[in-house]
Amino acid sequence: MWPPTYAHHHSSRCKSALRPLAPLAWTYEMRREMQEILPGLFLGPYNAASRTQLDHLQQVGITHIVCVRRSDEASRIRPNFPHMFQYLEVELSGAAEQGVLSHVAPVSAFLDEALCSGGRALVHGNLGISLSAALVVAYVMRRLSLSFGAASSLVAERRYCVHLSPALVHQLHEYEPICRAEAAFLGGHCSGGRRRHKRSCDQLEDDNEPMDLTT
Repeated sequence: MWPPTYAHHHSSRCKSALRPLAPLAWTYEMRREMQEILPGLFLGPYNAASRTQLDHLQQVGITHIVCVRRSDEASRIRPNFPHMFQYLEVELSGAAEQGVLSHVAPVSAFLDEALCSGGRALVHGNLGISLSAALVVAYVMRRLSLSFGAASSLVAERRYCVHLSPALVHQLHEYEPICRAEAAFLGGHCSGGRRRHKRSCDQLEDDNEPMDLTT
């Protein structure tokens, strides 16, 4: 039965329910457009936020935009309407795919702010299939208390062209216990259950060395 019921992550500052949307009937041309992943949360390519798309962005009701780029893309992947939308710029330098998790917290806070206030947010990269998609998957994991597999499937059902590299998949698998530990601290209920959260939380607390999320 669609849509499925998910437990909502209580660590989110926004308590409003986000109901998963039904899968789309995907066509190849849709890769050039943005798709709504969760109510009010869109993922797409840079083209969806280009200067020719202002009318469409306003019609859809976009209020916040996360602009994701590699350092060598800074001259061409950038905010086009800084005075019309709230922007968060995410720039990854060096081995870009190894530093995605360090941006999950600020991106999640920005998206929470957008959705809690009744706004609508677009997350885009260059093609909207890799780095930006990984950040959306991480947000879905956190917000709906889903495993990486469930969250990535949900995102792919709405934007079928998403393609995460092995490095991104590895990092998102690493994010699962972090998500569970956050839920345990704040009284959340991830899919593994309260006892599982407690073990994950204790494991993180017992580490003598700080966890480096940038590698």
